[in-house]
Amino acid sequence: MDYKEKVIMDSSDFVLLSDYVPGIVQEIRYYSTYNFVGDRIDGYEEPVAILSKEAARALKGVANEANAMGYRLKIFDAYRPARAVRHFVFWGIEDLDLRMKPFFYPQLEKQVLFQRGYIAKESSHSRGSTVDLTLLDMGTGKEVDMGSPFDLFDPISHPDCREVTDEQYDNRMLLQNLMVRAGFEPIDCEWWHFTLKDEPFPETYFDFPVSSEYLKR
Repeated sequence: MDYKEKVIMDSSDFVLLSDYVPGIVQEIRYYSTYNFVGDRIDGYEEPVAILSKEAARALKGVANEANAMGYRLKIFDAYRPARAVRHFVFWGIEDLDLRMKPFFYPQLEKQVLFQRGYIAKESSHSRGSTVDLTLLDMGTGKEVDMGSPFDLFDPISHPDCREVTDEQYDNRMLLQNLMVRAGFEPIDCEWWHFTLKDEPFPETYFDFPVSSEYLKR
């Protein structure tokens, strides 16, 4: 079965993350124009985080533990439609569109972003159990300092990079440990990216829009 045959529109096993984790902070970057492409991404019809029910339940456990430590979870992206991934791929082919290079990949050429794993042609996000997130300090109301911002495609964003300060590294490990204890797995090039280890749809990619209204159908 090829990739196209594994793409479906069924949203029946997905939920709004805010229904499972009240008080979660959402900054869905691909709904906005402040992302590495510079445009709203195809399929993002509403700035909400959607996940499989299993991933949402697991993340609720992370949020509860983080809350007890004085933190809230801030979500940058969760379920990502397959059409959004195609948008990334087409953007990658367009050699002249470098509008956001200074902000998101200043040290790398656009053509290597796929090769180095920063952007995937078949994204785990489209399987519905991957989330991009950080911690928010409830005392200050600010994001915890991780040493690099979300979606900075650069070696300094690798979780194990030691070019950051000890405090920034410890903050990354705090987030990673919270997620791993709840059953999520990290990747080696982005400190913010985690996938549920026992994801319910390991071979299926979804393409319904990011929309609370679509979930009600």
